[in-house]
Amino acid sequence: MGAPPVNRSRALAVLAASVALLAGCGAQGGPAPAPSAGSRPATAAPPAANAAPSPSGRTPEGTLLVADFGSDTVTFVDPARGPFASVEVGTAPYGLVVGADGRAWVATAEGVAVVDTATRTRLALVPYRTASGPVTDGEYRGGGMGIALSPDGRRVYVGVNVPGGNGALEVVDTASLKVTGRVPVGRRPFDVDVSRDGSEVYATNHDSFDVTVVRADTLRTRRIEVAPYGTEGGLGSWLKPHYAAVRPSDGRLLLPFEGERLVVVDPRTGRSEIRPMTANTHQHGVTVTPDGTLLTVGTGPIDPDTDRGPSLTVRAPDGSERVYPLDGPHEDVAVSADGRTAYVTGGFTRDGYWDGLTVVDLTDGSARRLPAGSRPLGIAVL
Repeated sequence: MGAPPVNRSRALAVLAASVALLAGCGAQGGPAPAPSAGSRPATAAPPAANAAPSPSGRTPEGTLLVADFGSDTVTFVDPARGPFASVEVGTAPYGLVVGADGRAWVATAEGVAVVDTATRTRLALVPYRTASGPVTDGEYRGGGMGIALSPDGRRVYVGVNVPGGNGALEVVDTASLKVTGRVPVGRRPFDVDVSRDGSEVYATNHDSFDVTVVRADTLRTRRIEVAPYGTEGGLGSWLKPHYAAVRPSDGRLLLPFEGERLVVVDPRTGRSEIRPMTANTHQHGVTVTPDGTLLTVGTGPIDPDTDRGPSLTVRAPDGSERVYPLDGPHEDVAVSADGRTAYVTGGFTRDGYWDGLTVVDLTDGSARRLPAGSRPLGIAVL
């Protein structure tokens, strides 16, 4: 299927935004505290009227874990009642992933934090090999962004942002807790994903309009441009890739753009197809369920005169979509084990974020807000 026509009003809005935002999607924050070391026990979460009492034992199954980009913690959230504990992990945590052994791997500005989610304790902080400048917070900070785990649990892959230049993909051995490999990728690796068989790693690079395909065994790379609107505007363009998902049925990459276009990339050939989408809103986080249902977070309009507000798109494998409005910007999404509930984080990389998440019933689209840490971005269901 061919690409739908370019939204001309959106293109004009992009050019106007370029004048104010040379890097697109946000504003840089100020300096952060210096890194610290050692194991970090759980601390009390900020008080909330409906917060759950802190469990006295091991963390219950079904608990949500969110990365607090506005703090230096991850927060444990009861999906019915709210946050009950936090663990210090490092400055401005972004993405996170949880293995079958219950260990969480968190991409912070300082390094990859390792958290025992059962006991709610930080076990280690693995520093990056890539020099990414001073430890700061804010959207353009250096350090880890996207993060993924190999299917066998032996390696963690983290995209490291280097302000003003190309980033890197670093490989962490989960047994030795050391960086064992490093390879250059594109600019600002928002997301990292792994193929179903673990043979390839995909870094989605926001500011270079591409995906870097990395062979897991040799670390050889290939670049695939993903720019359904073109690359005009460069760093000032809003029309860049953000997050990707690996389709379970065939291993293709799914990258949504602006609630208008879904780019389906075959990583073996580098060829792309473009499918229409219906939300008409700037899109960020994605996840895909085992049956191939794609969930995509809409953060809000580029041009308020023509675009729609924040939403959650639920796209069935046949391409049909349900679009559920959200109250305010959100960033990322996870789905409950039974597939009936979506949890959408309110952290957002740009202005307009809030300290919580929205719980969406996927059977009827009803939603409720829940407090959840400080500017939460990455999320996982334990």
